[in-house]
Amino acid sequence: MNLSHILFELGEDRENYKNAVSPPVFQSSNFCFNSVEEMRSKLAEEMDYPFYTRGHNPTVAILRKKLAALEGTEDALVFGSGSAAVAAAVLSQVKSGDHIVSVKNPYSWTNKLFNRYLKRFGVETTFVDGTDAENYRKAIRPETKILYLESPNSFSFELQDIEAVVKIAQTHNCVTILDNSYSTPLHQNASDMGVDIIVHSATKYLNGHSDVVAGLLCCNRKIAEHIFETEYMNTGGILSPHDAWLMIRGLRTLPLRLKQSTASTHWLLEQLEKHPKVERIHYPLHPSHPQFKLAQKQMTGAGGLFSLTLKVHTPEEIDKFCNALQHFLIACSWGGHESLVFPVAGLCDSANYSTSPHPWNMVRFYIGLEEKEYLLHDIEQALTQLK
Repeated sequence: MNLSHILFELGEDRENYKNAVSPPVFQSSNFCFNSVEEMRSKLAEEMDYPFYTRGHNPTVAILRKKLAALEGTEDALVFGSGSAAVAAAVLSQVKSGDHIVSVKNPYSWTNKLFNRYLKRFGVETTFVDGTDAENYRKAIRPETKILYLESPNSFSFELQDIEAVVKIAQTHNCVTILDNSYSTPLHQNASDMGVDIIVHSATKYLNGHSDVVAGLLCCNRKIAEHIFETEYMNTGGILSPHDAWLMIRGLRTLPLRLKQSTASTHWLLEQLEKHPKVERIHYPLHPSHPQFKLAQKQMTGAGGLFSLTLKVHTPEEIDKFCNALQHFLIACSWGGHESLVFPVAGLCDSANYSTSPHPWNMVRFYIGLEEKEYLLHDIEQALTQLK
């Protein structure tokens, strides 16, 4: 399906909305019917027709169509956060006594889902080094139900060979779940590689304006119906109609934003790779990445998120560097218009994030839509603060 059609036309039946160019926000919790018979027929297909916004809302439905088409899947469900989408995907596939094989060091709240929450209900998780697909095969048990991937991750950017892991999963009748937040559907098409369930923190590039927290789950219709009838409706972690409208707006510029952020990042890394204070660049499509060839094979781009390991001696130097930046906001997340910096050293005293698998001298950058020279000058002047 044509990208322009998806972003600007798909699902937007303007003749039904008084020919409004921008789709309306159906800010209604409830929908009424002309007869009991009509209500009965619509309620029988609640996933596709408005009854109560916790299930189906017309504004959210437009967004669902667009996101499913972007990922090349039959359907999509949207949630109030990426963590909610991941939890729904995982919970839908396991019961007490089941087993999951996950890439090691997944996103922190995914890690907590596996290590804390699911353990309470008798579901075990084995974490493996995903840079070798055979590690998934070796960890599979008779009770294994899910092979969980996060490729690349969002700090040090290790990859998994997605097609290889999918083949292993199919051989052992396991479901594959992939967190595709880093790449977006534009830079990595996981459905073409056979992944069963694709999840996203849609807060990031897909919304792109740092004003909505959202999650996405893409899959075939059968899986979507199962999740809709169980985890989605039961837990109620839905996206509001207004936030769905904001996301539809954000999608319009997704290709342009990704293009500029990616181009600026490549240029900046070329300028920084020889800097005496830069010990290592972490970026999937930088030639120094140990999985560079795999990244070239399964990704068409890598966006604006990268990390630098800096040549410093103390965490205080990392603080000094980050505090000296004038045009990067110190914040988490990514994918918006603004450039960000997020130091591992900043996690030291956090109850939820104090244990990090990454070195304290690693600093993550997100390159937004500012002029690249403007950002380079800021990084260089901050690096002069280091001895």
